[in-house]
Amino acid sequence: MITLIIGLLIPLLGTMLGSSFVFLMKDQMSVRLQKSLLGFASGVMVAASIWSLLIPAMEMSSHEGALSVLPAAVGFLLGMGFLLFIDEVTPHLHLSSDKPEGPRSHLSRTAMLALAVTIHNLPEGMAVGVVFAGAENGATGISLTAAVAVSLGIAIQNIPEGAIISMPMKAAGNSRWRSFLIGSLSGAVEPVGALAVLLLASWLMPVLPYMLAFAAGAMVYVVIEELIPEASSGQHSNLSTIGFALGFVLMMVLDVVMG
Repeated sequence: MITLIIGLLIPLLGTMLGSSFVFLMKDQMSVRLQKSLLGFASGVMVAASIWSLLIPAMEMSSHEGALSVLPAAVGFLLGMGFLLFIDEVTPHLHLSSDKPEGPRSHLSRTAMLALAVTIHNLPEGMAVGVVFAGAENGATGISLTAAVAVSLGIAIQNIPEGAIISMPMKAAGNSRWRSFLIGSLSGAVEPVGALAVLLLASWLMPVLPYMLAFAAGAMVYVVIEELIPEASSGQHSNLSTIGFALGFVLMMVLDVVMG
């Protein structure tokens, strides 16, 4: 139980640690550092989607022969579609844009930035919840150690994300403490989402392969829609490519070594 609680909280702690960078930096984060961190976060999320979610989803359905790929394919597309729908119906603002997306609203810039991050953190929380649900219920290919590896990998990814959120908040005129709190609270949806999945675990076990792939699709959507475009635009995009490679390899190693 203690391992489970720690596993659920580790990603939030990563976000809080990253958000605390607002106390260490005087001005805005440098473009070079931001590009590197965005690329790193993208690499971690893509690797986690493949090794920790899609591959276990197919292993759990291996008894179905050629159809073993079906749950992974269907779940992945549903995850992409779900985030696309949420993106369309929720007013939000991306970090590198001044033009809000989604339906018109009178929300402040800070609120829309926070909503954008919340949208992106939801699939990460679901991913943590679903792998822990699988580990707790003895699912094929998912050990408790592997679940902790996923949680740790997402926490590592959340460190740069927390910094990338809190620094613009400060630049927008918020105090350091307010910026830190907003950045930290943006990660609060992760343990909430993970806990919700765990509470429904007994109902979700028959469709666990689909849920694993669903979380993978949602995470990849975030990478394609938000992280990679921001990391690749403008100058120093080569740093984001290097960051992606490092993040991908780190998460891959974590999953294999700890799995």
